[in-house]
Amino acid sequence: MSRAQVGRACVTRIVEFQFELGTNSFAKTPPAGWHDNADLLVPDFFDPGTDKWRIAVQSWVIEVDGLTVVVDTGVGNDRQRPHMPPLDHLNTAFLAGWDSAGIDRGAVDVVINTHIHSDHVGWNTMLDGNSRNAWVPTFPNARYLAPAADYRYFAPDGPAARQSPRTEAEAAQQHGDQLVFADSVLPIDEAGQLVQWADDYQISESLRLRPAAGHTPGSSVLWLDAGEPAVFVGDLTHSPLQVRRPADPCAFDVDAAAATATRRRIFTEAAHAHAAVIPAHYPGRGGATIRAVADGFDVDEWLEIESL
Repeated sequence: MSRAQVGRACVTRIVEFQFELGTNSFAKTPPAGWHDNADLLVPDFFDPGTDKWRIAVQSWVIEVDGLTVVVDTGVGNDRQRPHMPPLDHLNTAFLAGWDSAGIDRGAVDVVINTHIHSDHVGWNTMLDGNSRNAWVPTFPNARYLAPAADYRYFAPDGPAARQSPRTEAEAAQQHGDQLVFADSVLPIDEAGQLVQWADDYQISESLRLRPAAGHTPGSSVLWLDAGEPAVFVGDLTHSPLQVRRPADPCAFDVDAAAATATRRRIFTEAAHAHAAVIPAHYPGRGGATIRAVADGFDVDEWLEIESL
C-alpha cells in the first residue's frame, strides 16, 4: 500500500517521479562506502553496476487532528529549470496521483515546504487553466508554511541573489533559485496563503515544525506524535548511506558542516524516541525507524508501505 498508519495518523505517499544521480554528489564518500553498504542500499537506493543512487520526488500527506497536511510539493510541471536538467520542463501525472489516492486538493488544510528548493516547492502552484501564463495555488484552500529564514535567503533581494558567483555552475544555480522563487513561492505570497514561521511552530496537537538548518538556512523537520512518533526530515538525508555515515555531506547542502551536525542531532532524537525517520527523497519503503550504532546509526525497521 502507499499508505501507512502511524498511531492515529494516516500517512500517504504520492510520487511525482524518480531519477538517478552519480555518487559524486557525495564528494567525501569513497566508492567503497557505497559498495560496503550494499546490504542496506541495493537494490532500492543504489545500483552498483552504474554507481548511481536513486531519488524519489514525492509528497507525504498526513491526515491527523481533523487536518489534511501536505509535506513538500515536488518539482511541478512546465517549469524552467535549466540549472537542474532532470527537473526541466516536466510533464508528469502527479495530479492524477491525488485522484488515485482519493485526496481532494481543495480539502488540503496545510502545505509545508520543509525548505525552499526546486524539488520541494514546485507543486505549490500550477499554471492557470484559463490563461496558461499565470501561476495559481495548487491547493486553493490551504495555508502554506515556509521557513522565514529561507524566504529571506532566496528572495530576489536576499543573500542567495546578491552573492557574486565564482563559477558558471554557481551562476546557473543563482538564476535557477530566482526562477523557483518567482513561479513557486511568490505567487503563494501574493495570494495571501503563505505563512512564514521561525523557531518552533505548533500546527496542531500532533504536529510541530522545528528548525533544522544546514541544508538551507531555514531547513526544517516536522515532528508527528499521534500515539506513535515520526519525523519528516526533508533533505536532512538524501540516501540511507547517510544513516550509517552521518558525517558524509551531499553536494546540495548550503552549509555542509551545519547539515552534518543537524543530521546527527535529529537522528539521535529519533533513535531515542523510536520515531520513524521519513525523508523527502527515499525510494524503497520511504523511511524507517533507526538505532544508534557506534559512531553512526542503522536501520531498524522500514515503514510498512509499498516499496518503490
